[in-house]
Amino acid sequence: MARCRRHRQYIQRYSFPRELPLEDAQDEGVRLTIEEIERYLDVYRKEGYSEDTLQGYRNKLQRLYADLPEGKTIGYGTLEWWRDQLLEQGYAPSTVNGFLSVGNTYLDFIGHREYQAIGQMDPEGEPQPELTRTEYLRLLQAAKFQGKEKVYLLVKLFATTPLPVQELSEVTVEAVEEGRILFSANRVRSAARLPEHLKKELLSYARREGRLSGPIFVTKDGTPISRTYVSTILRQLCPSAQVAEEKGNPRCLKRLYQSTLASIESSVALLVEQAMERQLEMEQMTIGWEE
Repeated sequence: MARCRRHRQYIQRYSFPRELPLEDAQDEGVRLTIEEIERYLDVYRKEGYSEDTLQGYRNKLQRLYADLPEGKTIGYGTLEWWRDQLLEQGYAPSTVNGFLSVGNTYLDFIGHREYQAIGQMDPEGEPQPELTRTEYLRLLQAAKFQGKEKVYLLVKLFATTPLPVQELSEVTVEAVEEGRILFSANRVRSAARLPEHLKKELLSYARREGRLSGPIFVTKDGTPISRTYVSTILRQLCPSAQVAEEKGNPRCLKRLYQSTLASIESSVALLVEQAMERQLEMEQMTIGWEE
């Protein structure tokens, strides 16, 4: 409970006024583009920065680009707004500081320091336990061994999709049949694609529970289960899975999803770069000036 209160305090302390949408701001701001991101990275590449460092910068700036509303404009308060989004999505304050640092450096590079986020969040006193994939698999095994299918599905759902726990009621039979869950996060409409194996498991569970339509995860009287209930049943699973109880919550499962996705994206990006390099080498062998 204390950890949750501290998390809410971070959001309240660093919150950009939600009643003022970005598009209502008077300042026109500056537009962020993928081309500008690459130009920025190229300058640092020429200064001798490693490709691993540049890829980290690229991932963070591309995340900012993806999170920005239509128009992709950075203005007064934009980075503070982004900080809110990252905190509410479960990122640790120290991780959010890293995102904002890259955003601030980029704004300095393009000559718009007036749009930078001011100050850093102190991560002290806000422990952010990290759930490993091995621990995640142990949670699944424990739920399966105990015959707790609902808990098993919730663990898998939050570890394989970006769905916020407060949007669990959107996991309906109809949405699962379609293969994607539409949900709102901070007034932005998003979609979570369901892995095929999870889709089949959810529909099988719904059929056996006699649910032909509507929300899948409900109480005995048919109302959607609460966030508190979800955290409670996940935490109760931890001892038998030999996982620390503070890791038994949707937030830690979501961070596992995010870190796994980031790792895969980084690997794919490296493969693309290597494939491009091989193609250029082959072309050089046939039509290079010295050749």
